[in-house]
Amino acid sequence: MSDILMPKATAVWLLDNTSLTFNQIAEFCGLHYLEVKGIADGDVAENMRGVDPIAGGMLSREEIRRGEENEDYKLKKAESKIAHIPQPKRKGSRYTPVIRRQDKPDAVAWFIRNHPEVSDAQISKLIGTTKSTINNVRDKSHWNSANIRPVDPVTLGLCTQIELDEVIAKSADKRRKLEAEKAEKFEGPGLAPAQDDASAYDADDAPAESGDGDVSADDIFKNFS
Repeated sequence: MSDILMPKATAVWLLDNTSLTFNQIAEFCGLHYLEVKGIADGDVAENMRGVDPIAGGMLSREEIRRGEENEDYKLKKAESKIAHIPQPKRKGSRYTPVIRRQDKPDAVAWFIRNHPEVSDAQISKLIGTTKSTINNVRDKSHWNSANIRPVDPVTLGLCTQIELDEVIAKSADKRRKLEAEKAEKFEGPGLAPAQDDASAYDADDAPAESGDGDVSADDIFKNFS
């Protein structure tokens, strides 16, 4: 799929200012052939203002000329002039706009409930909060505890999905250990099987029989004489 910014508006400009074919424009802009044809017929993107890909650095005039001279030629996007410049790595905690700062406890609660394996230091670095805030949310001593609801930080705009996945992946081994310990704690060793062996019965525990034989009348009344 093409990564052209505003593909339909770019297609409008190419249709108005070049003799490129529908197929060439569709492939360059990441659109379907019929969609480009619809733009040309006025059925799609009606009244849309075209965007100049040359001014935007996406195409060169020489590349357009090659495409106009050869219908089978596939247009190539121009290389970005700033793509080679390395982006500086972020140091320290993430800056969060003031309007988003009130959402941080919700993100902390989400981590505590769904990913307890992620350390406080990782949470703090990812969403730009403090360890004291994390502890307050965990032990419910936060001033706004009654209104805190677990919401993932991506939805709240505190981090990207890629950054979140990376943190969770780093803590995967720790999560497996926690789950194994939890399973062992609740399942326990189990009950020992009952013994069916007759030898388990101790004959010494049987009630002793009284007397060695029949009792006579003389034996009963001799004590009254």
